[in-house]
Amino acid sequence: MAANPRHLGSTQIGVLAVLHTWGQSLMHHPHLHCVVGGGGLSQDSSRWIASKDYYFLPVKVLSRVFRNKFRRLLEEAFGHGELGFYGKLAPLAEPAAFRHFLDAATNREWVVYAKRPFREPACVLKYLARYTHRVAISNRRLVSYRDGHVTFRYKDYARQSAQRVMTLTASEFIRRFLMHVLPDRFMRIRHYGFLANRYRRQKLETCRRLLGCDAPAQPQHDNIEQAEGEAVGHADETETTIRCPLCKTGRMRIVDTFTRFTRRCRWPDNPQPSEIPYQDSS
Repeated sequence: MAANPRHLGSTQIGVLAVLHTWGQSLMHHPHLHCVVGGGGLSQDSSRWIASKDYYFLPVKVLSRVFRNKFRRLLEEAFGHGELGFYGKLAPLAEPAAFRHFLDAATNREWVVYAKRPFREPACVLKYLARYTHRVAISNRRLVSYRDGHVTFRYKDYARQSAQRVMTLTASEFIRRFLMHVLPDRFMRIRHYGFLANRYRRQKLETCRRLLGCDAPAQPQHDNIEQAEGEAVGHADETETTIRCPLCKTGRMRIVDTFTRFTRRCRWPDNPQPSEIPYQDSS
């Protein structure tokens, strides 16, 4: 749709998509959170095509395109025998029943909700980053476990996000929770267009050049783990400096290494510095 000259006319847009599968009550609610650049590159990457300030793509058309492509892929997977149906879904293994199910699901409007960033891009990414690696429920929402029942808090969005409490049997709670454990090697976060992993660095440099933006002062790493593990030099044979994973410019120097605290270590009631258990790992 972005490549269509009537909408944007860019064949290269950038999309960051994060999959969520749960709602507040832990029921199955698959949906995607996407951050999309406000424009894209032309086909030959010679110019930046900006979207309008108040409009990106028609969401009704986008929802129908997404719905139809989703249905086509499901039909192909069903035809190749790649779908499994168990329990209450076992009747859908019959072609006629599966086709009737798809008709019912795709004869209604699907939802694509698009809005402008509520603040600058850094705030949007920071907001989304809080949800990228969360599990279906956090510990702070758990209220109690008593007599084989789990009680937890949830927001009732149908009633202006009112805080409510739900109690489930332990087996039902575990069943709902395990619905959101993704298959092994399944990618929860995807990058598309000029944000795709294989040429993100080169494409972003092109975008910055066309937009007249300054390049970052220090090369940005694709992930924090890479930044934390990069040794940028040695002060001498015994001291190693590591680039700060936050500012990417400061140097962090390892001055000592502590062993992991275990329950076998007994802390004094009011420990003095000399009384704190310590052992040099070397």
